[in-house]
Amino acid sequence: MPDPMTYISTRGRVPPIGFAEAVMMGMADDGGLLLPATIPEVRDRLDRWQSLEYAALACEILGLYIGDDLTPEALRALVRRSYESFDHPEVTPVREVGPVHVLELYHGPTLAFKDVALQFLGNLFEQILAETGRTLNILGATSGDTGSAAIHGVRGKTNINIFIMHPHRRVSRVQELQMTSVLDPNVHNIAIRGTFDDGQRVLKEIFTDLPFKTAYRLGAVNSVNWARVLAQIVYYFYAAFRVRERTGAAAVQVCVPTGNFGDIFAGWLALRMGAPIRRLVLATNENDILARFFRTGVYARGEVRHTLSPSMDIQVASNFERYLFFRVGEDPSVVRELIDRFTRTGRLDLPGADPVFVAGSADRNATLGAMRRYWRRQRYLPDPHTAVGLAVAESFLDPALPMVCLATAHPAKFPEAVRDALGDEVTATHERTAALFGRPTRCAVLPATREAVERFIAQTLGPVRD
Repeated sequence: MPDPMTYISTRGRVPPIGFAEAVMMGMADDGGLLLPATIPEVRDRLDRWQSLEYAALACEILGLYIGDDLTPEALRALVRRSYESFDHPEVTPVREVGPVHVLELYHGPTLAFKDVALQFLGNLFEQILAETGRTLNILGATSGDTGSAAIHGVRGKTNINIFIMHPHRRVSRVQELQMTSVLDPNVHNIAIRGTFDDGQRVLKEIFTDLPFKTAYRLGAVNSVNWARVLAQIVYYFYAAFRVRERTGAAAVQVCVPTGNFGDIFAGWLALRMGAPIRRLVLATNENDILARFFRTGVYARGEVRHTLSPSMDIQVASNFERYLFFRVGEDPSVVRELIDRFTRTGRLDLPGADPVFVAGSADRNATLGAMRRYWRRQRYLPDPHTAVGLAVAESFLDPALPMVCLATAHPAKFPEAVRDALGDEVTATHERTAALFGRPTRCAVLPATREAVERFIAQTLGPVRD
């Protein structure tokens, strides 16, 4: 049986590596994504884990995948540092809101669920670099929230530079300011002329340019980095435990608003490990490539639509390849063939259905309607991404299977959408977002090409040193 702390590529052309090396590699050197060789089975531990606080539960779950690369003491210290900046003692509290249980993932420094993973990853990078004496230059692409969470996870840290690409004028004003107002010398913002998919394409092209990646010691913070997905597994267990306590139900279902498939893939892994979760409800906005796939078996690229929920304005979900690997029987040759076909034609077909998933999408009217409904009936104000999840979740309510809905961002990050939904009825505010306006900003605007971004990185970092 392979060691669960061994990591392999979905495309099968990277020798097995350890956890720390997988974290530093980010995207696999063969263009695939890294995964643990085995998924631990934990059903016999659920009763013991049920009563654990968030940080202790995180140490239990993360430790299964980290192995000897961190001592238990080092892991506990790293987890404590990662979540001490959150403004709720439970880190990811669960609230009962009408017919659903809302898992609030926005209590971190940038008010988005990405903080849960990226505070951990920033500290993990720093620890690995301190132990090895290495330096790291992070390159990321964001549809809105990953960028600011990554920046706040590594700003001012020693031996780390970060370059974040976001689609020019296609994120909310608050999201933009959370990135561009950070003026630490190790932070570099790039607005690319195009969509998030263009940024994701540039990212993958640069990471498969191995001479450049190696020379400039590039690493990833996008959900292509395994540690991002790993840290997100924890809150699925935590939420299921809290709802099980309150309702007496044996298991739950979880609705996840998603565009890049990273968050819901973490939920799928939690389910595979044995978390008391029976079903995953995948929710998309009008950019519904994932919802269409789980309804029809056809994964087909379309035009990116600009919506009220910009972090989900994605047509090519980078983490889908990880799921695809398991769906085709963990055969990397089949993965390579399917990804090549998709790259050439913009389409792949996968017969059969996965009974774990149901899926739906919510357009602008459905999103605004959910925001109005939950505010007026429950006095709970969701951001537009969370509202997409709530709108879809209502189609799959089951009295025998309590519904957990992920609240992925604070509504103060999207005041324009709140105003569209409710006018002057309510104002979405938070002291952290209010403080952003009027600050100086720094950002380069570049074409969405590998050459332009590589040139900017090289000019910023200066000559390569051996």
